[in-house]
Amino acid sequence: MSTAPLLKFLNLNRDPIALDGVVFNNAFLLSRGLWTRSSIPSCREVHSYGRRPSTAESSADVTTLDRSQCHESSRATAAPHIEVTPPHFPFESVQRMLGMCRGRRKFLAASLALLFIPALTWLYLSVGTFQVKPLPLSPLETQSSTPAGGLGERQALESRVRAVEEENRALRRELSRPPRSPSSRLPYGGHHGNQSRAHSEEGTGDNEGQKAAALGNSSDCVQQPVVDKCETIHVAIVCAGYNASRDVVTLVKSVLFHRRNPLHFHFITDSIAQQILSSLFHTWMVPAVRVNFYDGDELKSEVSWIPNKHYSGIYGLMKLVLTKTLPPDLQKVIVLDTDITFATDIAELWAVFHKFKGQQVLGLVENQSDWYLGNLWKNHRPWPALGRGFNTGVILLLLDRLRKLRWEQMWRLTAERELMSMLSTSLADQDIFNAVIKQNPFLVHQLPCFWNVQLSDHTRSEKCYKDVSDLKVIHWNSPKKLRVKNKHVEFFRNLYLTFLEYDGNLLRRELFGCPSEADHNSENLQKTLSELDEDDPCYEFRRERFTVHRTHLYFLHYEYEVTPDNADVTLVAQLSMDRLQMLEAICKHWEGPISLALYLSDAEAQQFLRYAQGSEVLMSRGNVGYHVVYKEGQFYPVNLLRNVAMRHVNTPYMFLSDIDFLPMYGLYDYLRKSVLQLDMGNTKKALVVPAFETLRYRLSYPKSKAELLSQLDMGTLFTFRYHVWTKGHAPTNFAKWRTATTPYRVEWEADFEPYVMVRRDSPEYDRRFVGFGWNKVAHIMELDAQEYEFVVLPNAYMIHMPHAPSFDITKFRSNKQYRVCLKTLKEEFQQNMSRRYGFAALKYMTAENNS
Repeated sequence: MSTAPLLKFLNLNRDPIALDGVVFNNAFLLSRGLWTRSSIPSCREVHSYGRRPSTAESSADVTTLDRSQCHESSRATAAPHIEVTPPHFPFESVQRMLGMCRGRRKFLAASLALLFIPALTWLYLSVGTFQVKPLPLSPLETQSSTPAGGLGERQALESRVRAVEEENRALRRELSRPPRSPSSRLPYGGHHGNQSRAHSEEGTGDNEGQKAAALGNSSDCVQQPVVDKCETIHVAIVCAGYNASRDVVTLVKSVLFHRRNPLHFHFITDSIAQQILSSLFHTWMVPAVRVNFYDGDELKSEVSWIPNKHYSGIYGLMKLVLTKTLPPDLQKVIVLDTDITFATDIAELWAVFHKFKGQQVLGLVENQSDWYLGNLWKNHRPWPALGRGFNTGVILLLLDRLRKLRWEQMWRLTAERELMSMLSTSLADQDIFNAVIKQNPFLVHQLPCFWNVQLSDHTRSEKCYKDVSDLKVIHWNSPKKLRVKNKHVEFFRNLYLTFLEYDGNLLRRELFGCPSEADHNSENLQKTLSELDEDDPCYEFRRERFTVHRTHLYFLHYEYEVTPDNADVTLVAQLSMDRLQMLEAICKHWEGPISLALYLSDAEAQQFLRYAQGSEVLMSRGNVGYHVVYKEGQFYPVNLLRNVAMRHVNTPYMFLSDIDFLPMYGLYDYLRKSVLQLDMGNTKKALVVPAFETLRYRLSYPKSKAELLSQLDMGTLFTFRYHVWTKGHAPTNFAKWRTATTPYRVEWEADFEPYVMVRRDSPEYDRRFVGFGWNKVAHIMELDAQEYEFVVLPNAYMIHMPHAPSFDITKFRSNKQYRVCLKTLKEEFQQNMSRRYGFAALKYMTAENNS
């Protein structure tokens, strides 16, 4: 291509080009080397710009196609860090260019024929003083035609380009940050059904999903308001019943795991949940955590007039009366459902209170289902709501402002008005909250949806997060819970199971730098432990006596009906995971109430839960109380477990057994009759049930005393431990029992450890004895010291089933120090008995020395 047409083309087409915010023309770009010759449009390209579109093809399509081609060409040849937009050709310039192209073809043909091309090229290259003047950068700049002016202009241009590039980089950094003011948020999109724009600063679920996708919703970039390190965070939870009390533990674990601030939990409970949770927190002993309970039964009259179809029942309406229930000096609180799991520090949510403005008193996340849009099914008629409505699984309440706004009167009037047409609530308190917000939208401060990712079927929860780090709060608000349908349900389920099976003992960590209220129980425990000699070979035994084990009472649903004869009996036993298989057999042999203490880790507790829920036998029994004592330390705290089970007996009498014994069929009724016959209510008696054992894993259990005696004679059964520990049950006098038809009394002897039925107020087991050895012996000695009569029942029996040796008996047999420490503990116990019972206790010292 000859240079003259090229220069002519550049001079004709002086349309400007924008480079990174600076405007240039084509000639200037070529002269500065910023646009190569290959980026100049060809004649065919120019022709495509200039031709008029046909009827089958719009000019917009042609222009878009050709310009995109030119743009790709120019991009491929541009200098680094500079974007070149394709030139714009006005229509008149295009006409001139078409004429130039036709003339150029003729000129090229003639030049080739006359061999003028080399001469013209040499002429162009030999001219060194030729320059093409660029367009000025601004109307105020003057153009200089001198070489010195061109040099200054080039330096000014380079400086300007560098400044613009720096401004662009700064702008990109600014755009990558989240908006700093609510005014920069995107507007709320329309909806069908209850359509309205939410009065909020944070944006709706739609906008939050868009922003999450654009910005990554990364918590690393979000600048949260700072919460004071030692500021107490208040959390209110409504909890009622056995199952909710179990579920709330996972919520509490997730909060404690991430927290860095002192916490104050406010539980609105029924009597069942209060008993369970008060015992749990008392034995958990987590530093910088306070707990208060509020009687939900006293609040029932406040909301019982509202018909509610939701499965939460009347307690699902209790959030409405929190302003009246919680202390009047409490200004703000976070309200949570029991099916919530935290994935971040709750202080981040507490900090959102600083964003409330004007009359905003409620912090809520938009409902992520279509429930309030009214299009889930035909004739679906939800309560009124603002847009999609709001979910009340996570609420931020400014209690002081709500009280000033007369919240009680506000929600009551709204509920009364709506119930005239709706007749009942479908989603409990959530319906009433939304109806109030519909009438008073200024009350709500809308939270980003990652503060309440709602995992129910057919929700838009996936719009709330883009990455794992985006997750803040997970809400299992479907009745299906972990079986809910969700694209990422496996991840959410694993996160939930992590806290479900997490060792709660690890959450007993101090918050350094924050003064905490004095906990007298904790202080007394630390004082007692500090008095122990750590160099004592039996230090671990002594320490176990004072260890506080986290205890969850009534791990499963429990029901008990009081009998009118006041003679009911509860079987008491303790077990660990390796004896779990005995539960079904015991339930088949004993139809009365059972109180069991289970020594489990957090993970084993969940395995037990799945085992029990999968057992028809166990699920059919509501009168079995399962009390989980969580593992801690190296010993099996057998007597602590027995005491826990004894303390939660609801009947007047209890049968103290072990988990590997099967009572005879009908023993429950037989013991109840014996209570009345032997006047147990007015006398101190311990009714002895003779114990036998078998070495066969498959035993045809004797259905009567005669059948048992037959198996005893054949060698299928034996008296319990006759071959290894005869003294333990010898005083029962099995020879007399074979022919006895009436109860008979026996005297205490050294090492006597029968299984007995006693009154509920009998003494507890001594906690110093852990693992194997002397745990029952010491208890029977205590009963004898308190003048209990030992009476053997002639028609009662129980059989020990074979099992592998426990870890503790293995240690007893193999570890000499273990046996030495056990002997030391026995001597200390006998000395304590002498101090407590005086002269009457001397026989225990004598009997031990003679044995």
